[in-house]
Amino acid sequence: MKGNEAIAISAIRNGVDGYFGYPITPQSEVMETLMKEKPWETTGMVVLQAESETSAVNMIYGGASCGKKVMTSSSSPGVSLMCEGISYMAGAELPCVIVDVMRGGPGLGTIQPSQSDYNMIVKGGGHGDFHNIVIAPASAQDMYDFIDWGFELAFRYRNPVIILADGIIGQMMEKVEIHPVKPRRTAEEILRDAPWATVGKPAGRPRNIITSLSLDSDIQEVFNQKLARKYAEIEKNEIKYTEYLTEDAEYLFVAFGCSSRICEAAVDELRSSGIRAGLLRPVTLYPYPFARIGELAGKVRSIMSIELNLGQMVDDVRLAAGGRCPVGFYGRQGGNIFTPEEIVEEFRKFNNLK
Repeated sequence: MKGNEAIAISAIRNGVDGYFGYPITPQSEVMETLMKEKPWETTGMVVLQAESETSAVNMIYGGASCGKKVMTSSSSPGVSLMCEGISYMAGAELPCVIVDVMRGGPGLGTIQPSQSDYNMIVKGGGHGDFHNIVIAPASAQDMYDFIDWGFELAFRYRNPVIILADGIIGQMMEKVEIHPVKPRRTAEEILRDAPWATVGKPAGRPRNIITSLSLDSDIQEVFNQKLARKYAEIEKNEIKYTEYLTEDAEYLFVAFGCSSRICEAAVDELRSSGIRAGLLRPVTLYPYPFARIGELAGKVRSIMSIELNLGQMVDDVRLAAGGRCPVGFYGRQGGNIFTPEEIVEEFRKFNNLK
């Protein structure tokens, strides 16, 4: 199945309560698949096409306030419209999952693949002092698995989780292992697991108010410091990455999503010519694997950040490397995809290798 289809099937099979979205290429198959599968007839899951992305994000704000597992999906311009709502949910400490299948920009740009939402999602995602938890799939299987993982993180930390995919991962078709169905949670389970939710006022239970508003600067500062402690906990416990042939690597690539898959082929080509290259793929973009990249930077001759943009993640790679080795960048834009051969050529130029 396509990566987008895997998102939809996983949502149904992992007991999601509601999906609210609006069609935009290259992620429209998420909603199309949900409409085709009609989960409202089997699991009771709500699937609704909103009138806009702004409406969709506010619908998940409402569902999340009730302790429900709710999600949306969109692509770059649509996610831009959601950023206010994402900030509101971060300020209200509400769990949700948002899928961003990136396309080229700025503006309407192109419907072709890109990774140019890195700064918007990892560095921002809305106004104020907050972080999204950001996880980056690199396969259709990841798209399936990350729905369950995303909701686990979202509810553990009461925080928005963004699955930051790219158009290639959304559109490519691969085999996907389907896991056993998880039923939707009962009302009793929601009361037990989400005591903060607003679900009316059962006997003996306090009335909860969901808001991100504070009119007192001292109260707001205390709340921001509380968020900072939560983010520190996330950074301590939830960093995830994979490595490919880094044990003896003299040179390192850093790439996420589809770029990491192309880099694997480049690593293999370089290895075949006697150059010991390796790859680190950040799976969590927030929290970012700064420490591990820094550790490898002290062992290799150089690092190259490979991205489908003008160089957004490379700033984090340089920060992680901390001057221990040179850091280079190669990218394509506008929906153009690099080949392993291009990466090898740029690698040789950067490292002055024939």
